[in-house]
Amino acid sequence: MSYLPPRAFETFAANYPEVPHVLEHNLCGHPLMELESLAALIERLPAKNVEYAYAKQPIGITGKPPVPSISAADAVRQIDSAGCWVAIKHLEEDEAYRALLLDVIGELEGTITSKTGKVYHPQGFVFVSSPNAVTPYHFDPEHNILMQIRGSKVMTQFPAAEEAYSPARVHEIYHTGGGRELKWSDDLLPGGRDFALAPGQGLMVPVMAPHFVKNGPEVSVSLSITWRSQWSYDEAAAHAFNGVLRGMGLNPRRPGRWPEQNKAKALGWRAIRKLGLK
Repeated sequence: MSYLPPRAFETFAANYPEVPHVLEHNLCGHPLMELESLAALIERLPAKNVEYAYAKQPIGITGKPPVPSISAADAVRQIDSAGCWVAIKHLEEDEAYRALLLDVIGELEGTITSKTGKVYHPQGFVFVSSPNAVTPYHFDPEHNILMQIRGSKVMTQFPAAEEAYSPARVHEIYHTGGGRELKWSDDLLPGGRDFALAPGQGLMVPVMAPHFVKNGPEVSVSLSITWRSQWSYDEAAAHAFNGVLRGMGLNPRRPGRWPEQNKAKALGWRAIRKLGLK
């Protein structure tokens, strides 16, 4: 069975890796995406693989939100009334879910490798959310396709490499082992682009593109398929090297979005790590 129709391949090939786009998929109704299957998955995964919080969150948040008193598995079973969102991380650690993840990425691998090179560290995440839940403003270091399985949501996405939306200093802190907390202001909103997702639609999110998500008025289940590339590793390493330079009192130029722009700084950071200086 193919999880992606022919039009999805065409759309992906025309836009990956830098242009966000909506594509179709055939994952709706998959038994591994049913609520009871996901609750059972939570119960057999390590606790560190599950994060959950109350559904009502501001777009901008500092630190970890409080954890609900209900268990994560029960929150999934009662998601229509629990008032929570639940993130199940690292699906690849479960045999059945890993097979699904690799099947989907395998369908796209030819296009991926032709544009950003070998696929590294494929990972999967499932997001189960109560009606009207909000996922606060953040960025992710991976190439990412968010596939809507049940319900609806709107992701508001911002340019990946603009200082106003994700300051270089935040990236430097994150890629040297710190947090990745972006400060939200409503003044940023005009720079965002809304992508509405219904079941059977997926959204490609470029590496490190800031975004927030608002669920629709019904229960939502989404599957996030992610992977790394030399592209993403070099950009991350260049940010880390800039952090070293900034610590020396310099004001380095922000890394570029294309791999060849980041090679020298990436090599510099890896040399520092190899020497044990960081």
